[in-house]
Amino acid sequence: MENKVLMVVAGEEITEKDLNDFMENVPQEQQAYRSNPQFRQQCLEQLTALRMFTKQGEEQKLDETEEFKKIMEGARKDILAQMMVSETIKGITVTDEEAESYFHANKRQFVKGETVKAKHILVDTEEKCAAIQKDIENGSVTFEEAAKEFSTCPSAQRGGDLGEFGKGQMVPEFEKAAFQAQIGMIVGPVKTSFGYHLIKVEGKSEASETAYADVSSTIKANLLHQKQNDAYNAKVKELKEKYVQK
Repeated sequence: MENKVLMVVAGEEITEKDLNDFMENVPQEQQAYRSNPQFRQQCLEQLTALRMFTKQGEEQKLDETEEFKKIMEGARKDILAQMMVSETIKGITVTDEEAESYFHANKRQFVKGETVKAKHILVDTEEKCAAIQKDIENGSVTFEEAAKEFSTCPSAQRGGDLGEFGKGQMVPEFEKAAFQAQIGMIVGPVKTSFGYHLIKVEGKSEASETAYADVSSTIKANLLHQKQNDAYNAKVKELKEKYVQK
């Protein structure tokens, strides 16, 4: 129950609701622990300490000092400004029609380029690379086993697996060899600034258009952000004309 009294500090009750409100402001990475009894107790202790310091500050009449009044006036202005910004962008929405219209007018933005799924082995010399390739081709070792044993790339732990990647994500020499390679074939040695590579392509995907349903939420979020920015900037321009002396 939110009205349950958890603590009384100088005659002032701290309720379950007070604690829940206080916990709304804990760091995002700690939000998952909100239901943990031990964490809630820690937060209650922090809230209790704050209330005690508040009470002591009142008794010492710190709220009557010029410093307090200056801080409060600054806070008042900040809160009013934040509330006015919220009022400015309140009610702004993006319709399905607007989002879909943007999608069709900007389809080039939503084309997924061709990709390659590949594994590789990276070593420091061309001779070592060629020797490993020979062992793989004669069946002495699999590509994945060789990657785990010889490759100096962190992907070695995954048998050399680099996953799926598109153009522009790898160094030019590696990218060219990977995209030109036939599926299942091992190509190399391929020299790059990192060393010498053996590349095994396991799959390819052609460029394709992204479906509207897959990007609709992203489009709406971006359009909403743009609309809010436009409304904010328009309000700033209006207020400059009204309040800024020329």
